[in-house]
Amino acid sequence: MTKVAIVTASDSGIGKTCALLLAQNGFDIGITWHSDERGAQETAKKAVQFGVRAETIHLDLSQLPEGAQAIEHLIQRLGRVDVLVNNAGAMTKSAFIDMPFTQWRQIFTVDVDGAFLCAQIAARHMIKQGEGGAHYQHHLRP
Repeated sequence: MTKVAIVTASDSGIGKTCALLLAQNGFDIGITWHSDERGAQETAKKAVQFGVRAETIHLDLSQLPEGAQAIEHLIQRLGRVDVLVNNAGAMTKSAFIDMPFTQWRQIFTVDVDGAFLCAQIAARHMIKQGEGGAHYQHHLRP
């Protein structure tokens, strides 16, 4: 059975590199993009050259919780998920000292809340599959 990796924001940069390395190692790839659909298609085209499947989908983590459902759709299209690379993140050119609180909340929503929801969706599927990823259970000692 082919393993499946979903890499958020894999239309360019670190995400694209991660997706292509995983494809090179035999993983089918779920590719997400926010504003560069063409970049996502290019990543998919390069991934399939390694003999794997690649699916793309738009991901907007500024619109939560609905935006994270793109991960659910990718899992349905690819049949499973074994790896999630939570690479998506909001960026700003504002200096920290000048950043309005509303802008900070937008960044936090994408970078933290969005990553949480994507990981939660993927983890639920991994548990249901009985494999994929890793989870740890912490036990308190008296």
